[in-house]
Formats: sequence, structure tokens, C-alpha cells
Amino acid sequence: MSEVLGIERCDLDISSNHSSHHTQLYGGKRLVIRRGQPFNIIIYLTPGSNTNFKPGQSSFTLIVETGPLPSEESDTKVSFCLHDSTSETEWSASAANDPSENTLTVSLNSSPDAPIGLYSLSVDQKGQKTSLGQFILLFNAWCPRDAVYMNDETRRQEYVLAQHGVLYKGTCTRITQFPWNFGQFQAGILDICLKILDNNPKYISDADKDCSARGNPVYVTRVLSAMINSEDDRGVLVGKWKDIFDGVHPSMWLGSGDILRQWAESGPVRYGQCWVFAAVGITVSRALGIPCRAVTNFESAQDSNANLVIERLYDEYGETIYHKDFIWNFHVWLDSWMTRPDLGQRFDGWQTSDASPQETSEGVFCCGPASLKAVKEGELTRKYDAPFIFAEVNADVVDKVRQTNGEFVRFNGSITSVGRFISTKAVGSNLRHDITHQYKYAEGSEDERRVYEKAQHHNKLQKSGEEPGLHLKIKLSDNMIVGSNFEVFAILTNDCMDARDCKFRFLATAVSYNGRRGDNCGFASIQVEVPPGEERRLSLKLEYDSYGAAITSDRLIRLLTIAYDKRLDAFHKSEKTLVLDEPEIEIKLEGEATVNQSVTVQLTLLNPLPEPLQDCSFTIEGNNLTDGKPITAKIGAVGAAQEAKARIEFIPSSSGSNVLLVNFDSDKLKKIRGFIGVVVIGE
Repeated sequence: MSEVLGIERCDLDISSNHSSHHTQLYGGKRLVIRRGQPFNIIIYLTPGSNTNFKPGQSSFTLIVETGPLPSEESDTKVSFCLHDSTSETEWSASAANDPSENTLTVSLNSSPDAPIGLYSLSVDQKGQKTSLGQFILLFNAWCPRDAVYMNDETRRQEYVLAQHGVLYKGTCTRITQFPWNFGQFQAGILDICLKILDNNPKYISDADKDCSARGNPVYVTRVLSAMINSEDDRGVLVGKWKDIFDGVHPSMWLGSGDILRQWAESGPVRYGQCWVFAAVGITVSRALGIPCRAVTNFESAQDSNANLVIERLYDEYGETIYHKDFIWNFHVWLDSWMTRPDLGQRFDGWQTSDASPQETSEGVFCCGPASLKAVKEGELTRKYDAPFIFAEVNADVVDKVRQTNGEFVRFNGSITSVGRFISTKAVGSNLRHDITHQYKYAEGSEDERRVYEKAQHHNKLQKSGEEPGLHLKIKLSDNMIVGSNFEVFAILTNDCMDARDCKFRFLATAVSYNGRRGDNCGFASIQVEVPPGEERRLSLKLEYDSYGAAITSDRLIRLLTIAYDKRLDAFHKSEKTLVLDEPEIEIKLEGEATVNQSVTVQLTLLNPLPEPLQDCSFTIEGNNLTDGKPITAKIGAVGAAQEAKARIEFIPSSSGSNVLLVNFDSDKLKKIRGFIGVVVIGE
């Protein structure tokens, strides 16, 4: 048995390890590595102590530990000796000594399913324990044995390493994009992500069990789904979809970093809505090494009673009667990439999770992860929350009208209106990538019918076609910019062989993106006879004086037209949501952007409203541009049809291509976004 080696110090070789582990962007002050992949450390020995060192015969035992109560039973503590080579399947180490330099180079490899988190590394020699340092272990999309492995480098760059992204909003007929700064590599963010895990109720209840389970990305993703919202656990974000008079309006956030830092300092942050929950979830997931993407589902159903049917109830005047089911104009969640050994290999790949606090799952406000393949195939018994997500993209819709006797009569329905243009950012570009086919088969196809029938026991609704003969549609105007007055039209067409006498109504209502209706902002009604083969139009003028105070920052108006055919005692309906156009922010840099030198950006926005804006401000943010933190310039009031202007200085911290995000805010005009690419040159 060899003698105990004298250890002077240990070099974790951070720069070299970071380069091989794709972790350079976390910074060079401590070691961050990905599991299942070798990393090297250099141990400096006291002179002469390694003369007789033989790796295969030494009492040199390495120990790695994580969590507050590390134990070998829970795999949060592992001891292993030096061998001739490392293993790809378990914690292992090999060593090469250089007597002339008095150094011992140790190559270690972590298990590809080891729990992620903060580890301590030490060596035991005949009971004498010496600390070698600490490191953070992450999931590894580059390791074929890791559950989050991706076999394409461009996708790994997009779904793990990209710090900027594009999310989608609007309606299925007018999809718009807005940028987001995920900023997972900003200073301090990784520590906050680990703190989120350490604050979850499962950790508080049984820390050892929780830390042991962190080797499973399914478990970690479900924990994050619960912890990104604050409903049960003082998680990151408080959700609010009504009027907001305190905190930060969700439309004001440009990135995740400021949100996470505020949570770490003072607890739940006010406020978030679906895109904020999803974006913060992406930041935390990517920081921990889980590949993920933002997904927007247009005409997204919230099925509160889990019957896969969305009932929309109206009175005879077309007014909505409150019901717990909703159809959001759009809803944003995230997909994470991983295997599903708990479900079977065919359910590997993208998994949907949603941190927006809509419904509880196992008593907690969380959702997922559910396999996209399970959702697409109607495998609704597969965990987690597959029925809820299936309904979001595939629920049937029933429209019912309450007659004067109090009874509800069905007058319309659809099995195709929910789950439209499901979108994510394309890999390597800012183009929109339609992934509807990944969530469901084409409407009306044989496969779609097969899946529909498989889920039939959850869904009692049978297909029912539209009442033939009379048809309704809504036509929009061009250039419907917020602040302007414009007309929209309801068109009633009679394809019958005889004339129809109809009561024809047209209603405009302000609506939030999640489908909750606000105040009415326009109404028109006529009694009309429609000869066979002809059409009648009903115009509705929408004036800013009427809709301005009713709309939310989403700038959405729901149009509903109903025709009542007296002869057949039948109702017909058409519905459309219009998105008011927003003004553009003009963004100009004054000169070139150079590392560590101040540069100024000019910002201009024309107020399109016929009234002044109060409390106006511009905010900018960008990784390596503003130190990952927002910079705000307050400019006060801006008159009607006047320009809001600001000049903001920032100091780039590193060279290369970056993105500068811009947000304009005021009392009556919110959620105005813009961005430009900024190329920073070296000093």
C-alpha cells in the first residue's frame, strides 16, 4: 500500500473543462460541468510525495456529495477509486502523475443519470479526508447516455445555449412575434435556479429524496412547473389577468433575469401571464441543461371540468353567460426534450409542461410534463396531465343559447376550431415554425378520427354540422391601428331556395388574450329579409371613444354576429377576434458599439391615440449590452399624435453579435416591443 500523498492544492482546470462541456458562458469563477462527460483536475503535491504513487494500488478514494444529507443509498454520495480508465456509465476516475512537476492529473467521469446540483469533491487517503473543491453538475444534451440527449448540434445550440428567443402572440389570423431575453448565463442566474429547486415543497418535506430524484429530468421539469408560479409554494411569479394597479404589468418584462433576481431577493414577483411563466421556465430549464422551446397555441382551450368539451353559453341577445370553460386567443407553454422510461420508449422526445396556474394536478398548480406523442395519439391515461393538454389543442366546442323559458339549446359546434397554428421559433432563425402536426393529426383525416374515437369516453360530444342554408362571416378593415376609427362588417348569405326572415345582431366586446371578456364597445341590430342566393351586410363602426377605455393592453376585440331564423327557430353564429395594430418603435444607434465604451440608442414612437399618453417610458435590455439588467428612461407625458423620444446610454461588456430589446410603456399604450441586432467590436 502506498503512502498518503501530501496535497498542497487542487486546480479544477475551469477554463479547459468549460470549453469541453459547453459551459464557458456561465463564467470562469467556478467549475460548471455536464454529467456523463469526463473532466480533469490537477492536484499539486508536496515535493517528493508522488515518487512511489501507483494509481491501481493506492488508497486514493474520491468522494462526491450533493444535498444537505448525502448518502450512498440515495446516490447523493458516491465513493470510487482510481482505475486505468474511466467508465461511461458510472462515477469513475483515472490518473496520471508527473513526478518532475509534482502533479497528479485526475480524469473524472460522472454518471449520466447522476442528480444535478452543487457537489463537493474530496479525497480520502486511509481515513484522511482532503477537500478538493466544489462544482455544479448539469444535465447534458451532448451525452448519448443522458436522458436529455439531442443528436443534432444546431438544435443543441438553439434549445440549450441560445440566450435570446422569439415568442408568438395575437390570433390565429394575425400572428405576431415578440422577443425575449432568456439570459440563462447571466451572472447569478444559475445559483437562483438551484435555489428554486431548494425552495420547492418536496425538498422541504424530504431533502434527501428530492435531491436523489434530481437525476430525472421528468421530476425536475414537474417541480419547475409548480415553482415558476407562486400559487402553492412562494414560487417565482404571481399570476394576474385582471386590472393591475401594483407591481409590474406582465407586458413590461423584457427578459427573465430581472424577474429571477427579484424573486431571489424578496420572494414572489408581481406579475406574470402565460408567456412570462413559459419564458422564465425556459430560462431555468436551459440553465440546468434541459433542452426546451417556447410553444404558442392559438385558440387554446381551458377545459375546467376535464370532459374535453368547451361549452360557450349565450343569451338570446348574444351576450356571454359566464362559464368556467374558456378559449384563449393564444396560450404559451414550453416543451422540454427528454426520454420517458416511465411511459415507454415510444413516448420519448418533446414533453409539454405549463407553469401558468390554470388547474391543479395532484393537488398542486402545475401541469406536465406530458409526452407530445401521447397527446397526439390520444393516450390520455399517460402521465402527466395528458387530458388537459389534449383538450387545449383538440377539445370540441359547443355553443348554446338560453331561450326565454330558461332552457339551453345547442345552435353551433366545432371539432376543428381549437388548437390552431401551434407555433415555435425555428432553429437558427427568427422565422415561425408551425408544429401543429406534432400535437395532432390533420383535422378530418383517418388518423384524427382514430384518435378522436380513442378519447371518446372523455368526450360525449358528437360532431354536428352547421345548419345548412344560412351562412355568416365577418370581414375586417385594413389599417386598424389602435386609436383610429374603423368599420367591420357581418355578412349573412342565404343559400336556400326561399327567402329567410332573420333578426341580425352584431356585437363587439373587449377581450383579454385568455378569452375573458370585458366591456362591450359596439352593437348593431336589424331585422332583415334575405332573398335566396343573396346576402345582407350589417356594418359596425368601432370608434376609439367607445373601445379605448374598454380594451386591455392585449388590444383585442371579439366580434360576434348572430342571426336568428324565425321560420326554422334556428340560430347561426360567427365569431372573430381582431388585433389592433400597434405603432412601431424606431431604434437607431448613434455610432458603433465598442466594448467597454458608452454607446447611445435613439428611440422614437408616434402616439397614435387622439389623446395624451401619461407616464411614458422606454426600457432597453440585452445580454452583454446592459449587464443583463433593464435600463429605463422616463419621459412623462406625450401629446396626441406627438412623438415619444428618448436617448439611452449603455456600455457593452463583450464583443460579438447581440440583441437589444426595447419596450415602450404608458398609461394607455402598453406592450409595445421592438429589437435590433447589435454587433459589438473589440476595443
